[in-house]
Amino acid sequence: MSRIHIPQEHALDDAQRALRDAVVGSRKGLGPEVWGRGPFGVWQAAPNVGHPALDLGAAVRFNTKLQPDVREVAICTVGAHYKAKFEFAAHKAIGIKAGLDPEALDRLAAGEDPGWGGELELAHRYTATLLADHRVSRKLHDELVESFSDAGAVELVTTVGYYCLISLTLNAFEVLLPKEMSDPWPDA
Repeated sequence: MSRIHIPQEHALDDAQRALRDAVVGSRKGLGPEVWGRGPFGVWQAAPNVGHPALDLGAAVRFNTKLQPDVREVAICTVGAHYKAKFEFAAHKAIGIKAGLDPEALDRLAAGEDPGWGGELELAHRYTATLLADHRVSRKLHDELVESFSDAGAVELVTTVGYYCLISLTLNAFEVLLPKEMSDPWPDA
């Protein structure tokens, strides 16, 4: 059971309605009920922070120069690190659509080496190191910049930070998985 009550659509106040409209308008293809699911549902309790968080999420997901598969590797690495069920399940599906191997994502969820190479491996290694050690070596950072540029490094780190916020929000409020999502950690 979730730790937060998601208001009924008819009971939303003006700020909550504005957040709902922004979620539905920016997350097309997820169904009209998306405004009350995942982190978006939690943010209905505090749309004053939810709306700016939604805007940052849109920038990270839709306005960076990172390739979609690279972005999804970083996002799924964060989700697996925090065992954020909703986050990982949602982005596993998005990652597969972006070209990621489902078996590699299953290995990631199991805490194993996903077996990625090239830029995917670098994005995973950088993200996993940053999460585990809270910093990265100069050598690893330089490797990332050489591959992705300074702008790409900023975009990747911002993506990691944003999805840390999402994962912690989902875990703190024990956001439930919808029936159509598969639980990556059913025993957790």
